[in-house]
Amino acid sequence: EFLNRGSTVSVEKMEQFEHAIVAESPLDIMFTSGTTGRPKGVVTTHGQTLRTFATWSRTVGLTEKDRYLIINPFFHSFGYKAGWLACLMRGALILPARSFDIPAVIEKIVAEKITVLPGPPTIYHSLLESPLRNGRDLSSLRLAVTGAAPVPPELIRKMKAELGFDVVLTAYGLTESCGVVSICREGDAPELISRSSGRAMPGVEIKCVDFQGVQVVAGLPGEVWCRGFNVMKGYLNDPEATKDTITPEGWLKTGDIGVLGEDGYLQITDRLKDMFIVGGFNCYPAEIEAQLCEFPGVSRAAVIGIPDERLGEVAFAFVVADSDVSLDADAILSWSKENMANYKIPRKIEIVEDLPVNASGKVLKTLLRAMCSGFLG
Repeated sequence: EFLNRGSTVSVEKMEQFEHAIVAESPLDIMFTSGTTGRPKGVVTTHGQTLRTFATWSRTVGLTEKDRYLIINPFFHSFGYKAGWLACLMRGALILPARSFDIPAVIEKIVAEKITVLPGPPTIYHSLLESPLRNGRDLSSLRLAVTGAAPVPPELIRKMKAELGFDVVLTAYGLTESCGVVSICREGDAPELISRSSGRAMPGVEIKCVDFQGVQVVAGLPGEVWCRGFNVMKGYLNDPEATKDTITPEGWLKTGDIGVLGEDGYLQITDRLKDMFIVGGFNCYPAEIEAQLCEFPGVSRAAVIGIPDERLGEVAFAFVVADSDVSLDADAILSWSKENMANYKIPRKIEIVEDLPVNASGKVLKTLLRAMCSGFLG
């Protein structure tokens, strides 16, 4: 019935509708993931979104020759804008996946000669751990763009060595920034890609600030603020939240903690709300998680802060093993004591089969905190 209504609209009327849309016209209302609070509707426009993904697709090297498997959810910026929209703008072949089903994804890569497979780190972890890829020809894969969660350097090495990607890039963004703030470049050194989320897009500024909003010097952690054409118009029907998030000078407060180097490359260390304080020291879970992933056999890790009478808070780590490995929590703890600063060492390590994530691949630390009470008795 909806489709049939199209025949009642004249070409002239349709053209009037088209011409009424300008760069500042609202394009969509996307809702934040709500991992740390109530989801909010984010209003962005046609012009800023098109400019963002013209830049994104050009920077990552997406072309009309690519065959792009869109795994990320279509309601999320990664699947919808860096997926469907980018492909439509560059003329790439779109192959949508209904869900992330490992056998189906592997079969699709082989049968359709997939070249581009972006997604959060959990997608690549799952592919690496699957025995179903053994003996299958995945050599068509050339480009991976990952983000949405911390990316351990070891994962990038395995993606190239074992999955065969020629190019692995990282990017950083949030719904409120049309999905992109910074991107790595194809010519960047592997070490740089593994420890950063790239440089700001052209037309976008980045700075890191302290709790008073004062910019910190290069190399020191602070909350990441960005300003430019990509900043949302505001939250839907929520002027107070918009005012709290966008400064009068146009800076978007991302709520993420990062370190901006003198070379302009940004390293995201954690969510501001996930940071906890151990005996007066700021502790960023993503730093500990990245270190834990260096332990042989550790596939993924998630760290939260739990109350401690003496230190205020301490780290509690959830660790997932590689599919063919049996891990010992005491061994990881001993290794941590030799390789981490004392205040970062997890006071408890729990080996789990998997980590709870939302549809966009972000670990749900609210659920991990709820699980803690059971583990701690």
